[in-house]
Amino acid sequence: MTSAYTTYRAAALLAGALLASSATASPALIGEATTHRTTGDESLLEIAKQYDVGYVAMIAANPVIDPWVPGAGRELRVPTQHLLPQAPHEGIVVNIAEMRLYYFPTADGMPLTFPIGIGDEGTATPSGQTRIVRKAAHPTWYRTKSEIANKPWMPKVVPPGPDNPLGAYALYLGWSSYLIHGVDDWRRVGRRDSRGCMGMYDQDIEAMYNAVKIGTKVTVVNQPVKLGWVGDQLYLEVHPTPRQANQLELDNIDDFEDPAGITKTILAAAKDSANRLDWAAIRQAAKDRSGIPVAITH
Repeated sequence: MTSAYTTYRAAALLAGALLASSATASPALIGEATTHRTTGDESLLEIAKQYDVGYVAMIAANPVIDPWVPGAGRELRVPTQHLLPQAPHEGIVVNIAEMRLYYFPTADGMPLTFPIGIGDEGTATPSGQTRIVRKAAHPTWYRTKSEIANKPWMPKVVPPGPDNPLGAYALYLGWSSYLIHGVDDWRRVGRRDSRGCMGMYDQDIEAMYNAVKIGTKVTVVNQPVKLGWVGDQLYLEVHPTPRQANQLELDNIDDFEDPAGITKTILAAAKDSANRLDWAAIRQAAKDRSGIPVAITH
């Protein structure tokens, strides 16, 4: 099911980003805060797809809501606003920690951003730099040796079609066996549910396939804590740890973990404005790990 909202959003984002001047610096904060009032017959998984966000991101933003039966008339936060990762604003930038991809059609210009599914423990999506080396529409899936060993009863080669886990489009990376691709089941997007590849909603991978050129730089980082100045306000965005992301799928996060080095990182970002920091807001953001950007200066 592809909603009119997500189809329109992907097209509008692509058009706007391509029109952005390469001389225009990327903003620190993109998107707008969004809320959604439930009707009673929709799950957070369905709402996440409607707004083109990931499932874990949706439940992290609404941890006290039953993800399968949220009830009618509940006002939910939709994580459609994001601080940009600390990485060169060039080509494709993936932040594993937030399960999100950023694409900069022009150098340091306005990016597009989409949710992705990633690998879980033991089959984690790698970090580092690579490039797009090939593109394919209606790709054939050739299972790796480890995949064959894990499930020997499955066919070694899966042709294009509804049962192909690569979906309708694939972007092949310089890293052997790792791709950015569509999915055969949209419910896998925004979850740690792959063998290291990055899966996208149908309309998102189609937009990327049409926009991205072979040779495009790809930078993959792992930043659960992001900071950025917007005017005279410093914003903080904190995402769940991998263990907590898995825990969110089963229940709510039931423990508190300080993001590693958060105090040092925040002080470095604040610089001469350290005396303006709101430490109560910082502690709450670190505890909640909602993935929602919050202002942390007075």
